[in-house]
Amino acid sequence: MKKAFTIIEVSILFVIFLIVAFLVAPLSLDDTMQAKNTSRWRNVQTDFSNIFYSLNTQSEEKDFKRKFLSVLSEEFTGDVKPYKITFLNGTFPNSTYRFSKYKTTNNNAVVAIKFFEKPQNDLQGLLMYDINGPSKPNVWGKDVFGLNIYSDRFEPFCKNESISVQKQECSKDGTGLCCSNYYLIGGSFE
Repeated sequence: MKKAFTIIEVSILFVIFLIVAFLVAPLSLDDTMQAKNTSRWRNVQTDFSNIFYSLNTQSEEKDFKRKFLSVLSEEFTGDVKPYKITFLNGTFPNSTYRFSKYKTTNNNAVVAIKFFEKPQNDLQGLLMYDINGPSKPNVWGKDVFGLNIYSDRFEPFCKNESISVQKQECSKDGTGLCCSNYYLIGGSFE
């Protein structure tokens, strides 16, 4: 004699599938969003390398800061207020990684630049770039990345740190600052 499933057994099985789907879907969506942000960050980093090249080949201006701001200002569309960024570990950035003015760009990203009064070992300043603009999460290493500004190049934060340091900083216990370089060299969020 053939035995069929009862409606209760089918319902229990359906509920189990729904629970598994609800548990797996957010992880999959987060991974997809992180992959998209990482890809966009690679493009942005390349764009800034191209900006630097054009600064040195097309402009007669001698003051690097003025040249850089004049080229970049063409991309700005307005100010962003209020705007808060956090580190991956949930803490707030120290004064080094706090910026006073945030600008939106033509592609709805948020950019902030901080030039130092006195360059530090040829480091002229810092640039913060939020890939998806003022939309959340506004977290270093998720949608916010950074570049060190030198007089002769741009470098992602932590470029000269070891892979193990970058990996640790790009984890849920780290700040997320090193994700700026870690993702560019093929690392992934842990």
